[in-house]
Amino acid sequence: MPKKKIIAFAGSNSKQSINKKLVVLASEQLKNVDVTILDLNDFDLPLYGIDEEIENGYPEDAKRFNELLKDSDGILISLAEHNGAYTVAFKNIMDWASRIDGMVWKNKPMLLLSTSPGGRGGASVMELALGKFPFMGSDIIANFSLPFFNVNYSEQGITDKQMNIEFIKAINDFEKSL
Repeated sequence: MPKKKIIAFAGSNSKQSINKKLVVLASEQLKNVDVTILDLNDFDLPLYGIDEEIENGYPEDAKRFNELLKDSDGILISLAEHNGAYTVAFKNIMDWASRIDGMVWKNKPMLLLSTSPGGRGGASVMELALGKFPFMGSDIIANFSLPFFNVNYSEQGITDKQMNIEFIKAINDFEKSL
């Protein structure tokens, strides 16, 4: 049986993204899958606008992102939060993808993560995604928010014992759904 293909990425274009660190850590826990870690910086997209779409059509990188999602068996995202919402980089790629296919997430199993240096762990952006993504074709299997990233994260895992149990459970639930 071929390995399942997972697309994993952070909803951030920061080169030092803590959400990328979290999504990589989560992807390393998965077994018997092929994980492709995407970086939003590798998708050169103009700021979405209807005038841009009418004048130039869909950018090749938007089409490529859409195809990567379509060809995957599951999606793992760690959402960064800017002012209580998605980052501009994530919102822009999601907007372009939604114009190609309104069911952006292709009804694929999804694990949603978020983290921040503060005590809410990206709770506001997580709430947005949990409310919006199902209308865009997501099958959210589990979600996990990690507060106080700089205290609770290490490259070996989540340092808080109870949070690590919740993190591993979310990953295992996602993996079982594949």
